[in-house]
Amino acid sequence: MTELLLVRHGETEWNVAEVFRGRIDVDLNQTGVRQAELLADHLKTASIDAVYSSPLQRALKTAQIIAAPHGLEVHSEPGLTDFHYGVWQKLSHQEVKEKYHKLYALWTHHPEQVRVPDGESLEEVHTRAMAVIQKVVATNPGMVVLVSHRVVNKVLICALLGLDNSHFWNVRQDNCGITTFAYQNGHYILTGHNDTSFLGRTGKPPKSDF
Repeated sequence: MTELLLVRHGETEWNVAEVFRGRIDVDLNQTGVRQAELLADHLKTASIDAVYSSPLQRALKTAQIIAAPHGLEVHSEPGLTDFHYGVWQKLSHQEVKEKYHKLYALWTHHPEQVRVPDGESLEEVHTRAMAVIQKVVATNPGMVVLVSHRVVNKVLICALLGLDNSHFWNVRQDNCGITTFAYQNGHYILTGHNDTSFLGRTGKPPKSDF
């Protein structure tokens, strides 16, 4: 059996300001580092066998903090990198709603139909991210942590539950939230979702789904 821990990276200033990040390499802010440290402390007694991460710094740094107590190397996986928001990258949530109101409306109601100009679609995310999952379960029989991004993890959670991307907005994952699946006999079984119980000491309420 393989146990998959899907983790979202810690907070960044662009999360706080609700700016579309995508492939822009935004680092963790002070709260994000603290969240990652609390997550690492939460997992320090777990029998983690491998840690994989998106190559972007906000995920990679989160993964490195998790891996350190276990003496593990973080494996960088391009397939886990963030959704390419194309022309939306570096724009605020409000700017996108105003400048691309028709496409944004489609994104909020039918995300599975959207390809952001100069960006990608959720189906493309599904293809590359599931390739990583399949590789991981084929080579790791134990507990594996995969640190990625909001969009990627939401797409993966839908896929592992057998849902298509039209259910994207039915899933939420907060910064440093953990969603857990057991892979056994060819099936992915959800055993925990968006656990942030260990973050209470940060003293901040959860951010919106952004």
